[in-house]
Amino acid sequence: MKLFQNIAIFFLAVIIMGCTEKQEELIVEVYETSASGNQLTKIDKFSAVDSLSTITILPNQKFQTISGFGGAFTESSAYLLNKLSKENRAKIIEAYFGESGAAYSLTRTHMNSCDFSLGQYSYAPVEGDKELEHFTIQEDKDDLIPFIKDAMAASKDGFNIFASPWTASPWMKDNKEWVGGKLLPEYYDTWALFFSKYVDAYKAEGIDIWGFTVENEPLGNGNNWESMHYSPDEMTNFVQNYLGPKLEADGKGDLKILGYDQNREHLKEWVDSQFKNEETSKYFDGTAIHWYASTFEVFPEELQYAHKKAPNKFLIQSEACVDAETPVWKDDAWYWKKEATDWGWTWAPEKDKHLHPKYAPVNRYARDIIGCLNNWVDGWVDWNMVLDKEGGPNWFKNWCIAPVIVDPDADEVYFTPLYYTMSHFSKYIRPGAEVIGVEKTDDALMVTAAKNLDGSIVVVVFNEGEEAKTFKLNINDKEVDITISAQAIQTIKY
Repeated sequence: MKLFQNIAIFFLAVIIMGCTEKQEELIVEVYETSASGNQLTKIDKFSAVDSLSTITILPNQKFQTISGFGGAFTESSAYLLNKLSKENRAKIIEAYFGESGAAYSLTRTHMNSCDFSLGQYSYAPVEGDKELEHFTIQEDKDDLIPFIKDAMAASKDGFNIFASPWTASPWMKDNKEWVGGKLLPEYYDTWALFFSKYVDAYKAEGIDIWGFTVENEPLGNGNNWESMHYSPDEMTNFVQNYLGPKLEADGKGDLKILGYDQNREHLKEWVDSQFKNEETSKYFDGTAIHWYASTFEVFPEELQYAHKKAPNKFLIQSEACVDAETPVWKDDAWYWKKEATDWGWTWAPEKDKHLHPKYAPVNRYARDIIGCLNNWVDGWVDWNMVLDKEGGPNWFKNWCIAPVIVDPDADEVYFTPLYYTMSHFSKYIRPGAEVIGVEKTDDALMVTAAKNLDGSIVVVVFNEGEEAKTFKLNINDKEVDITISAQAIQTIKY
């Protein structure tokens, strides 16, 4: 009997110890941007509220490897920077690329002109120049190349650049126009050579190109600004039989080639063509996508399909912006309000109207980046880094919003909440990080997480709601209670 009593006492002691043992505290850094005024502000003290939920990070659940976050070098942005004082120009470049700023790691630029250029131009201006003997990037030397080189100087870790053509020279196309039309088959070799010469020309300026998208928006843009059309199989043919072999033959086989480069709702038909078999897949390193089919809906099924079709290839969001709006100047509150519309609010067919609701600009960015990371996207690149108060310059008057708005005449700079939203990801989730698993009990919070190469774990939480929320964050059986403000995005670094 005494033996059984001793056993009972032992188990009672174990139970008591288990009940009284305190969960080890999780030591984290928390940074918040909010409608209430925080701007990537470090938060050290939290006021708990009643809505306690749980977010559990699962580091052993590993998904895609991050290629980076960033924005686009456009002639418009570069031109505006050159109109500012040296101090403000340097301030913006440091804010995007410096260690104290967003530390952008993946960027895009345009080959030849685009709508966010000062006018229409081509690096191959001479008609019939099939060998591109008159190829020149002179147009880029005043604004665009100095912007890129100064960004390189400011960047501690460096960044990758991929380039996208909006159109070939009109003389290479069946309609002889800047807008629309297709590349004539007789110029396929010339157009492949164009890519190779572009890399050499930029290399001569001290700029290494990481890769390309084959064509910006191959489905067209409604015949508005520079464009050139491909069907999925036409693009696959060009890459498989012309562009890929040419780059390989010129010793540039390590350059990345990203197919498609337009909206997600058509993603399936493009990846089906690109990755049909080993031969078609050989030169495609991945797929680029845009968000304009909806800046509200992420299209997770299409993203999941693309990953399953090519699990070892890049899936990069290559362009996004709040379009069909002119910037609101120095009014942070507007960027948190559900007043902004996009092109689809007015122009989308009735069956697609639900994809284009009025929605706050910050919410668009935060919702889409988190949704993309949770559905195999490995890179997310914004459009223009800098625009003016009108949303340009843009030769077609296709006004848009950028994270940084400037008034060059008054030499003023406005860092909108979109800049801080981008920084929550780019500054803390670094190239080579792995997206890891998340479990949460509050569906109203959007959450993603990644583990960096240095072992740090980064969690990004977005609270779209108008009430603050407290959640218990659990990582590796350590816990901490954190409160996120109403209408706020937080980056938590462990």
